[in-house]
Amino acid sequence: MRRQATADPAAFERTTAPRDRAATASSAARPALDCAAAGARPAVFRHGERRPGRVGCGALQSVIPAPSLPRPRLLEITWPIFSEHLLHMLVGVFGVWLVSRLSDEAAAAYGLSNQIMLTFMITFRFVSVGASVVVTQCLGARDRAAAEKVARASLAASLWLGLASCAVIALGARPLLELMRLPPSLFPIAQPYLMAVGVMLAFDAMNFSMGSVLRAHTYGRDTLRLIIVMYVVQLSLSLPLMFGVGAWPGLGMNGLAIAAVIARACSFWMHRQLWIARLGIRPTFEDFWRIRREQLREVLHIGLPGAGENVVYRISFMMILAMVADMGQTALTTHTYTMQIVHFLLLFGMAIGFGTEIVVGHHIGAGELHGADRQVRGGLAVGFAVCVALVLATALLGPRLLGLFTSDPEVIATGSKLLWLTLLVEPGRTLNLVVINGLRAAGDARFPVGFGVFSMFAVAVGLSWLLGVHLGWGLAGVWVAYAADEWVRGLAMSARWHFRGWVPHARRTLRRMRLSSRPA
Repeated sequence: MRRQATADPAAFERTTAPRDRAATASSAARPALDCAAAGARPAVFRHGERRPGRVGCGALQSVIPAPSLPRPRLLEITWPIFSEHLLHMLVGVFGVWLVSRLSDEAAAAYGLSNQIMLTFMITFRFVSVGASVVVTQCLGARDRAAAEKVARASLAASLWLGLASCAVIALGARPLLELMRLPPSLFPIAQPYLMAVGVMLAFDAMNFSMGSVLRAHTYGRDTLRLIIVMYVVQLSLSLPLMFGVGAWPGLGMNGLAIAAVIARACSFWMHRQLWIARLGIRPTFEDFWRIRREQLREVLHIGLPGAGENVVYRISFMMILAMVADMGQTALTTHTYTMQIVHFLLLFGMAIGFGTEIVVGHHIGAGELHGADRQVRGGLAVGFAVCVALVLATALLGPRLLGLFTSDPEVIATGSKLLWLTLLVEPGRTLNLVVINGLRAAGDARFPVGFGVFSMFAVAVGLSWLLGVHLGWGLAGVWVAYAADEWVRGLAMSARWHFRGWVPHARRTLRRMRLSSRPA
């Protein structure tokens, strides 16, 4: 009876009934999520607040203050996130196009250097990931004071990690490029660019955390406007700094790096102003240097496994990229151009995944477990439909899209075949993005990284070597390995959600919210 109850979606409604209803319930076995076991106590409300409506069970309702934000809707959260990521991709592609005007060699160096940068960004994004989830849970429980404490605690952690990453890039640029097996002829181009753009990490670390907190409060439209302004600044500076003005020849790729650093500094200032205007939080000097361990404990519980999964993915991707680099400069250039197009295909899946994380976090904090389950399943349906349509359209336009980057017929022909193989990759990736973010929002953050370590190395890296290198399939073998990895992980995560492996973690979150909301 216990297993049957937790596997039945209808059980979620029964488990969120208030305690007075439990007293008159039938003698049937109670499901595992019965919140009444947490124990109820007299309701405590702040002066001037309305009595809140029912949010899940009597024990939780007794400690949750009056609502301060409406329950977010998935599409309202998703479209600003989608637009924001679309801007990131457009600017990234425009950057590749600008660099390709210098030479194909510069484009290859640019692509490999940016992969190193992305790896470092992921290592400190665990703070923004964890802060986003914990803040949404606090807001779902109507505890804005706790949400503010978590937001402030994320600032110092982000800054110190960003500075550390910046230092590693500055001191180890050449060894990192050697580790990626960059062709020796490209070192004079890639090394100065990597060192210059590394300064950007200190600002990006704080921008990620501050933006995540704003989105958790459902201010996604404001962060979208901020991103637009940031990129207007970056693009306005990139052209003169790269190609020069008048007799001045410009700085080439280094000019692009300098423009990016200036734009990120402007973005940090704008984030600070939004925190003051929208959240009523004015960051102090202490917020940026003092590590608040108590508030960061739960952030790390969610963020470290989440970032660990991304770090493992990035390491496996870099290992595969090193194999591609060994295939020759043409293969590396083809991979760089094709991946720029593929990044557009996963935009909507990423937006649905992040939107699902925010909405599910609010549901979990409020004790609405059935709503969380329904949200993940609905997100998957929308994500699959849009993903397949986008991949088909992109594959049909493949030669023309690749022609925007290069006129090399070999690169265009190989890249076009890879875009058709992407039909195998992207549905599995969408499955991953939506369900993993749902698991993380429910507090189940360790299972994805544990299983991901196995799949990314054994399936993605192993098959890339077997098919792409050993059997000589080249880039086609690498794409088949990408697809196999996404589907193996996606199906495992779906089974975890379907069979309610996340439920004990959601119960733990509910207990934590109840205890943290008790008056001192």
